[in-house]
Amino acid sequence: MGQSEQVEESALLAPESNGHTDLPEDVLAPPSADSPEPPPDLPERSFRTRGDFIAVALLVVAVLVTASLVYAFSDARATTSQTTSAPAPELPVADRLPPSLAEIWRAPSGGTQAPTWIGTVVVTGDGGDVVGRDPLTGDVRWRYSRDLPLCTITAAWDKALVSYSKGEGCSEITSLDPVSGARGPQRNGDAELGSRLLTEGSHVLTTGKKYVEVYRKDDLVRSMEYGQLRAIVNPNKQPRTGCEYGSFAVTTGKIALIERCYGSDPSDRLTVLKPNPEKSDTPEVFSSIVLAAKGARVVAVTNNRVAVVTPGSPARLTVFDADTGGLINEHPLDLPESDLAGDVPNGIVPITVSTANIYWYTGSRTIALSLEDLSPKWTVQGAIGSGSTLAGQALIPVKDGIKVLDQMTGTEIGTVPVNRKGYEGSIQSSTIGPVVLEQRGDTLVALR
Repeated sequence: MGQSEQVEESALLAPESNGHTDLPEDVLAPPSADSPEPPPDLPERSFRTRGDFIAVALLVVAVLVTASLVYAFSDARATTSQTTSAPAPELPVADRLPPSLAEIWRAPSGGTQAPTWIGTVVVTGDGGDVVGRDPLTGDVRWRYSRDLPLCTITAAWDKALVSYSKGEGCSEITSLDPVSGARGPQRNGDAELGSRLLTEGSHVLTTGKKYVEVYRKDDLVRSMEYGQLRAIVNPNKQPRTGCEYGSFAVTTGKIALIERCYGSDPSDRLTVLKPNPEKSDTPEVFSSIVLAAKGARVVAVTNNRVAVVTPGSPARLTVFDADTGGLINEHPLDLPESDLAGDVPNGIVPITVSTANIYWYTGSRTIALSLEDLSPKWTVQGAIGSGSTLAGQALIPVKDGIKVLDQMTGTEIGTVPVNRKGYEGSIQSSTIGPVVLEQRGDTLVALR
């Protein structure tokens, strides 16, 4: 004990000069003779009355009812997730195209607009179901189901991204691991009904007629919103209001769209946006120009170029500088009027990007565009889709088969017959290993 503590203790115990010893303040004095008698101890109440048991029973029932209601209306009850721990299938390397192709499996897939695959797993979607499949057999590896209408599916960042409708829009976006089917990040936004998902590498865009939004990679945090916002927190942040959007194209770090702001513009407007501005409600614009015509479609965008097709006699493919909006080149096109009539379905021009070209399906033919300057290189008349590639060659679907062409020159190497069993619509195709995938309307068909 320290010296100061000893002094304090001595002071408490030392007698005062008047001869009396005072107790410290926190020590109770003994009761005096005049103090009242303490109340008698009451017997401890026993928990055995009928009312006690009724109260507990009612409390338990209330808790169970509340828990049941929470579960009944929760996303957990509305979701079925069947995952797998099996390794991803191994696919043989395709070094050449076989002389013939036959159907090996098919599956309903109204939720995909083009074949969707990640790694060595094909993803299909229909109704409320998203299914991971073996490319060679179509066998189900995993399944993710919601009691909600499925809007669309796309592949992004080695994940399957799916969106569901919760009523007014395709607001629920979920990421799924393609190998196991396990759910990853999930977000709820304001995407419109009919929206589609476009990825430019680090972000995903939800398309729309009056409103679009962008989510960033991995965590699906919203990085940009553009157009008619539902809840305006900070007014006057959007560059224009009252516009509608016709078509979209994306590349790394850029989003190009056709705007129709006829209240202020005499014709269509081409705008190129940054997907990740400093503030999500304050878009950052690379360039925005009013075009010379209405009915325009944005076909493709690269790091420094953006190509737009406009109807007319003849139709024209115009290439602009993506950063400044400056005119670079114009290419007249021999296209029927029906190819450019109305808006393109889903706001997305059908294209396929390879290491050699961009393949653009106009509606009656497929045009190979240069990756360098977006100029036309060669054309396949009578095509029914933008095509795909296999073993370094271009595969362009045509009636009753697939044309095989040299990617650089467009020289036809041959035609592989395909029996499509009466299907006569357009086709979006892709390849995974030795398998050719064809999206025929609401059905995905695998060929080998």
